[in-house]
Amino acid sequence: MEESLHNLRHSCAHLLAAAVMDLYPHAKRTIGPPIENGFYYDFDFGDTVLSENDLPKIEKRMRQLVKEWKGFERKELTVGEAKDLFAGNEFKHELIDEFAGEDKTLTAYTSGHFTDLCRGGHCENPSRELQHFKLLSIAGAYWRGDEKNKMLTRIYGTCFVTKDELDAHLYMLEEAKKRDHRKLGKELDLFTFSDLVGSGLPLWTPRGTIMRLLLDAYVWELRQERGYDRVEIPHITKKDLYEVSGHWQKFSDQLFRITTREGHEFAMKPMNCPHHTQIYDRKEWSYRELPQRYANTTMCYRDEQTGELHGLSRVRSFTQDDAHVFCRQSQVEEEFLKVWDIIDIFYKAVGFNELSVRLSLHDPDNVEAYLGDARLWNDAENALRNIAKHRGANYVEQIGEAAFYGPKVDFMTKDSIGREWQVATIQLDINMPERFDLTCVNEEGSDERIVMIHAAIMGSIERFMSILIEHHAGAFPTWVAPVQVQLIPVSTDKHLDGARVLLHELRAVGIRAELDAADETVGKKIRRAATLKIPYGLVIGDKELGGDELTVRVRGQEEQTGMTRKVFIERVLEEIRGRR
Repeated sequence: MEESLHNLRHSCAHLLAAAVMDLYPHAKRTIGPPIENGFYYDFDFGDTVLSENDLPKIEKRMRQLVKEWKGFERKELTVGEAKDLFAGNEFKHELIDEFAGEDKTLTAYTSGHFTDLCRGGHCENPSRELQHFKLLSIAGAYWRGDEKNKMLTRIYGTCFVTKDELDAHLYMLEEAKKRDHRKLGKELDLFTFSDLVGSGLPLWTPRGTIMRLLLDAYVWELRQERGYDRVEIPHITKKDLYEVSGHWQKFSDQLFRITTREGHEFAMKPMNCPHHTQIYDRKEWSYRELPQRYANTTMCYRDEQTGELHGLSRVRSFTQDDAHVFCRQSQVEEEFLKVWDIIDIFYKAVGFNELSVRLSLHDPDNVEAYLGDARLWNDAENALRNIAKHRGANYVEQIGEAAFYGPKVDFMTKDSIGREWQVATIQLDINMPERFDLTCVNEEGSDERIVMIHAAIMGSIERFMSILIEHHAGAFPTWVAPVQVQLIPVSTDKHLDGARVLLHELRAVGIRAELDAADETVGKKIRRAATLKIPYGLVIGDKELGGDELTVRVRGQEEQTGMTRKVFIERVLEEIRGRR
């Protein structure tokens, strides 16, 4: 976020807090940072419960107050002055003690009659600049993000420099509501959740499972063409494996742990790479046998906090279309480019025609967050830069986004309403081969350290499906649609048997067709097929059963069209073959 927009949204968070304190003097304010596309502020309202019906009243007060805000006045405070300013507010007192303990200067900023503890970063003239904002929603949030702390009320808002930018963003949010994968997943009967199974543990219906299998099969087809072999691994592992890999230390809070009757400690796997190292390490390899390429679609598990779960995009069980390449340093570029080809081909087939590239690098100011030394990291990051340049990619570098074991190439895309997502990733692992002592025998007959490449095309299939559903608003390309053709008999008495004959004919050539045999009107059946966003509907009446021409309803078109059976079947099969 550019600095001026950051400051504008930070100022709007102040304005929100001022309006809330004016309307609810008993409330305790905590923190209110700018975030991507907006800002929020967390409050403790005590016994008062706010709903989104209260937002217009708060927003109205914000617009009244901002007329008197001509700037932000900075003042340095002692600890005592700061605590007096926020008397009775244990949240602010905790922050004051924390800042004082770090020898930071305590500062407060005042605009109008409102003063807040703040480090700064505001717009210069709030009354003129803070015009284009909107309060959006209310949510619960634990203080400092810790579920052991008190639950607060978080108010989200957004703010832009111009009205056109605000209107465009609000339009996008409305579109996002219509496309919400949680809503469409239910309407299209793709997945469900059960309180008895547990939060964050999705269950896939037959239709959703068809899509998952189709997508994964295509990834495997592309990998198989490039020399990958399938492997399989268990869902649990001894603690020892993750201690060697470093995951036990880095992911300890996210591990589901199991203690056996004999007292052995296991964990549900949060990722697959350590298991794959052991498949490679089962024997001694000659350099002539490298690369070894292992592909594995399997479920992983992470103990996410309940408040962070969100549909398919944040879950406790997720499926990775994972692959790992064990190769020599001299083979890294060729192997990276093979994966890059797979990513380009796959994402075009699912409707994302443009991918941008981000090099995710380590943060040299936070080295304790990563494994390995500076030399290894510099060598690995320079290798990725060279690969991206040889590919001719326009890329950006993002400090601090690397995996803890190595840098990565992340692929970004924008969906149909302009939101950016990180999708595929290729990671260069410089640490796990060291930690597991993975080698090959080189031309001189001595052990040579190998490198490891992690390659996820969809990554988490659950998260990818959430993006795919929202991108297409459920109207999937024909090849991946769970039902491609819906047969709609005009009369269940007269036309059902003939429709069944056509159903078998379509299925026999590989078209996923279903028959709506409900004893209901044709109009209702047509509307149901439209709700399910099925690419093609065939209305079956006397004319269709008495001749060769079909009445075809194409998704998104009001008018019906006529086609012969042969032409229609070939059209659908061509879309399947061409992955359209």
